[in-house]
Amino acid sequence: MTEVHSNHVIGGISMNKDLDDGIGWKSKLKIPPKDQRIKTSDVTDTRGNEFEEFCLKRELLMGIFEKGWEKPSPIQEASIPIALSGKDVLARAKNGTGKTGAYSIPVLEQVDPKKDCIQALVIVPTRELALQTSQICIELAKHMDVKVMVTTGGTNLRDDIMRIYQKVHIIIATPGRILDLMDKNVANMENCRILVLDEADKLLSQDFKGMLDHVISRLPKERQILLYSATFPLTVKQFMEKHLKEPYEINLMEELTLKGVTQYYAFVQERQKVHCLNTLFSKLQINQSIIFCNSTQRVELLAKKITELGYCCYYIHAKMAQAHRNRVFHDFRNGLCRNLVCSDLFTRGIDVQAVNVVINFDFPKMAETYLHRIGRSGRFGHLGIAINLITFDDRFALHRIEQELGTEIKPIPKVIDPALYVAKSLEDSQAIEEANNVSK
Repeated sequence: MTEVHSNHVIGGISMNKDLDDGIGWKSKLKIPPKDQRIKTSDVTDTRGNEFEEFCLKRELLMGIFEKGWEKPSPIQEASIPIALSGKDVLARAKNGTGKTGAYSIPVLEQVDPKKDCIQALVIVPTRELALQTSQICIELAKHMDVKVMVTTGGTNLRDDIMRIYQKVHIIIATPGRILDLMDKNVANMENCRILVLDEADKLLSQDFKGMLDHVISRLPKERQILLYSATFPLTVKQFMEKHLKEPYEINLMEELTLKGVTQYYAFVQERQKVHCLNTLFSKLQINQSIIFCNSTQRVELLAKKITELGYCCYYIHAKMAQAHRNRVFHDFRNGLCRNLVCSDLFTRGIDVQAVNVVINFDFPKMAETYLHRIGRSGRFGHLGIAINLITFDDRFALHRIEQELGTEIKPIPKVIDPALYVAKSLEDSQAIEEANNVSK
């Protein structure tokens, strides 16, 4: 019996508009409203490539555009084609410039949905970052038959074991939990040919002593490693020399801090800090703010004080139950509360686009910590401010961090120009105006 095809072919060219018309398939996508906010050169200084130029699967492109990603950022432009070629990659780029997309897109492109096995492993240092990364991967893969699983400490191991026995192509995990699953012979890694290390400097720190060597020993000899890090300490260099084969190095870090983040300091006495914070809340046009403390105990005390002042405030730190942490993170990202007090748990990779103010209630000791904290504001080329409350004892750390990062932290002016941190588009201005009219 002869099959009848609705695709008419003339001279080898398919006349099926739905399949081949470059505009046709795009017009059917549910693309979110265009982001009209001003963006800095951190994400706009590109060579002008389009996502279509990377020869990606149609289904993946659909997910990218429906995510609202219009054009690749510099780190995506530099690393996607190299990662697709199968080479090891060592990439340095600032926080908030699109690193997750830079590795998620080539990983999703290279996974074969027809094979029922784990083909890629993404390791990140914190549970919140694992959840966020998996969410991005799931959204990008919404039109693909690729199964993404997230597994972290603090959740039920038995549930993860049950899930891993289903079809799983990509695992996003924290180091301790994936090692647990490997040691129990539950996570079979013999077909896992791509390993991504996000926030590699943290993963290779003393907090995760030797865990990555153990993970790599379970992977096939022929594998690809994609390593992303904003800072490049000696541990990363040693790891690279040991495990990466002629890696392609990308360095987009002529300067360390984001161009869109203006940094200020205010000299205060310890007992004046809460009063100073209250003044900032009343004067600034805060869309959402993250306030950092140096200990979990101070996080809870400060959150209590802010609530007593009449402001909506959440808090999050590493000693909280995981389910509670997940709820706080989810609700804050969805804009249910304007202010979040946290410890350094929240400095790594956490992306809340609406945050335009970061306040260091306690000033950090390390330049690296400072860099990651202020990188929570001004995400993806947008504008933000970082305000540091500095006591007499912090003054040396302030100067040292300025020198190490090659940045300027200015004295806080009486009035901070809203143009430095308030979104410029008309819609955003109206949204902020409405938010400020809502009672605290």
